[in-house]
Amino acid sequence: MSAKLGVRLTVVAVLIAVTVILSGFVYKMTQPRVLNQYELRDNGAYLLGTPRRFSDFELVDHHGNRVTKEAFQDKWTLIFFGFTHCPDICPTTMATASKMYRALQPEEQQDLQIVLLSVDPERDTPEKLATYVPYFHEDFTGITGNPFVILKLATELNIAYVKVPLEDGSYTVDHSGNLVIINPRGDYHGFFRQPVEYGNMQVAWRSIRQMFEDS
Repeated sequence: MSAKLGVRLTVVAVLIAVTVILSGFVYKMTQPRVLNQYELRDNGAYLLGTPRRFSDFELVDHHGNRVTKEAFQDKWTLIFFGFTHCPDICPTTMATASKMYRALQPEEQQDLQIVLLSVDPERDTPEKLATYVPYFHEDFTGITGNPFVILKLATELNIAYVKVPLEDGSYTVDHSGNLVIINPRGDYHGFFRQPVEYGNMQVAWRSIRQMFEDS
């Protein structure tokens, strides 16, 4: 082998090594930073020590389709228990969730679904949800149905709510503002605590997703 050929092979080998190192560095830099529990809480996310299973159910979405627990498997789900007549926290939270969702990469959006589950099924029919939920994002899903089924599911997911009569004869619903986190196995994984901020939600969810994939 000539000296010139040897030099060329050495240069090629060095270039390949540098390319591999740089590719690994770039890949690492583009991965979400995994946060510890204190950092997650600073971003509003609280994880259960052990993800918790909950009972199956049967409800209906805003398209009129039957919904069971199976709908919460194979991707991440954020569930907000709210209602369409809510004057403040519900539209604010849904708008924040929309902003967070729109800021995600397309492949991340495919791995996350956001659900408004009504705590006011008496007024929130599928038709009503169909005019409300897509306003925030066309990919979001509204769910309603039997009030006793909703109450059982909410209780298992640590969501409290109560119907409150108003002086004019109508009513409102006082409810927890947390967004429930369901992992791709369909288990209760944790929650986002109010007040929620879209940037914090994004950072925390990306970290939670990365930790789950690495486990």
